[in-house]
Amino acid sequence: MLHDDVLAHATDLVAHLKLARLKLVTAESCTGGLVAAAITDVAGSSEVFERGFVTYSNEAKTASLGVSPALLADYGAVSAPVAVAMAEGALRHSHADIAVAITGIAGPGGATATKPVGLVHIAVARNGSPTVEQECHFTNAGRRKVREAAVREALGMVGCAVAVEQK
Repeated sequence: MLHDDVLAHATDLVAHLKLARLKLVTAESCTGGLVAAAITDVAGSSEVFERGFVTYSNEAKTASLGVSPALLADYGAVSAPVAVAMAEGALRHSHADIAVAITGIAGPGGATATKPVGLVHIAVARNGSPTVEQECHFTNAGRRKVREAAVREALGMVGCAVAVEQK
């Protein structure tokens, strides 16, 4: 269950997407569809939410989004290049205008010395614009909190992309 502030943010984002007449697609790994869930919790979101991909495994990232196996081998699933490839692949495999992608380590396992729990990469791709990627380091306060923090950040990044479109 997402916190009320996340759902309020999703409500605002849906309104902005409607106003801008933009469609959103999500490509999620560590959040397992929570961004899509937040958006679709809003009444009327069907006007702006095109589809969501939950690509937890590397094979799913390749099969559903077209992420190169070589890219995954070279950088690992939790990396800036893979987040960008996920967002751009989601756009290519949908009819949306904006894509958000999330890949990270929510914990408690899966961390390494260079990729700790709480490391999340988020990318936003828009048709006709350069893809934006952000590396986030969320406090290791538990799996649920890392995932929810990633959702908050992703919604904010999409909101910025919509605001740019409206100018």
